[in-house]
Amino acid sequence: MGTAYYIVFNTCPDRDSARRIAEALVERNLAACVNIVPGLHSVYRWKGKRESAEELLLIIKARAADYAKLEALVRELHPYELPEIVAVSIETGLPAYLKWIEHDVQS
Repeated sequence: MGTAYYIVFNTCPDRDSARRIAEALVERNLAACVNIVPGLHSVYRWKGKRESAEELLLIIKARAADYAKLEALVRELHPYELPEIVAVSIETGLPAYLKWIEHDVQS
């Protein structure tokens, strides 16, 4: 049996897209909380070239059961051709916090 909760990382090019994605995820009960972290500088390879960009990082707390819908919504709203959407299992955490994630996002 897998984990019940994920932290999902997603980078955005600007505050407007970060806020639009964060608000949609919470509004549609696909995330209990989304932190928007500014000041991220990314260096990466894209289509054979080294690139760099200023970005914002979304830290999304969600139920694993909602991941497919969460991913689909981020892909729909995201301006990047290939957005970073990486889910990391929460193996342990404050039980009350994990319970809050569970109950806050139930439809």
